Amino acid sequence: MKNKFNTLWSSYKSHFGQKDFLQSFILSLVMICVALIINFYAGTYATVHASNAVTDVVLNNIRAFDVDGLFVWGTFVFWAFLILVCLLYIRRAPFIFKTLSLFIIIRSVFISLTHIGPFPSQIFISPVDLISKFSFGGDLFFSGHTGIPFLLMLIFWDIKYLRITFLLSSVFFGTVVLLGHLHYSIDVLSAFFITYTIFHISEILFSKDLNMYKNETTMNVVS
Repeated sequence: MKNKFNTLWSSYKSHFGQKDFLQSFILSLVMICVALIINFYAGTYATVHASNAVTDVVLNNIRAFDVDGLFVWGTFVFWAFLILVCLLYIRRAPFIFKTLSLFIIIRSVFISLTHIGPFPSQIFISPVDLISKFSFGGDLFFSGHTGIPFLLMLIFWDIKYLRITFLLSSVFFGTVVLLGHLHYSIDVLSAFFITYTIFHISEILFSKDLNMYKNETTMNVVS
């Protein structure tokens, strides 16, 4: 354990001692902040202008289940795990944050264009201050809870345990939001296809950050 910590600490000193990495890391954090601000206003706008609900072949045929706890605490656990992963694989952090920023911005555009109201039998989610800053009720298309884990699966495709973990997380959240009638089925299914496209756009836009860790010698703990 001590050796792994020393390796991790040495990696941090090495990475943040590099001007290119430091600049890219700071820029990625700025992009995340800007993306979240855009997401807030887009979500608020979509919720205020939400229209009537529409029928759904899946939701019409299953009752709404109380998945409040799974949705809220599952989200907290997921983000805590993601933070840990970013700390362990710090070299990938700039590409991860920039790709997430692109995802959030593109999704903000989508939810600003379409304002379908929530499904009538949508379950009540206990108001949690942090969750409420990212989920508004009218920001339905497409599902971020499904898309973000799938996006991270693509980013960590070369690391088997993370690939499987993020894939299962994506399926888990997709199932939860459908069982709770929190998203329409099209929100969940389209998330996989749109996210796949966003990832490949990110590979082009942020190729320098991608190559920054792909060309680096793989280490035991840090990539």
